[in-house]
Amino acid sequence: MVDRNAETLAEQLLTWPSTDRARLAALPLASLEPSEPDTVAAWDDEIARRGAELDAGQVQSIPAAEVFAELDRRLRR
Repeated sequence: MVDRNAETLAEQLLTWPSTDRARLAALPLASLEPSEPDTVAAWDDEIARRGAELDAGQVQSIPAAEVFAELDRRLRR
C-alpha cells in the first residue's frame, strides 16, 4: 500500500518536464550498478537528448501497457 505522501510526491513528479523526471529516475538505477564515468556521462547525455525530443514534440511516447502488450504478442508467436 502506498502512503499518501508517496502518492502526493508521485503526482507532483509527473508534472515535471520529462528531462527532469528522466534524470531523477536514473539516479537510483545508477546506484545499483557501478559504472565507468564515461558510460554515466553518455547515458546522461542520452537521457537529456530523449527528454528534450519529448518536450519539443519531436517524438511521442508509447504507454507502457501498449509496449508490454506488443512484447507479449511477439513472444507468443
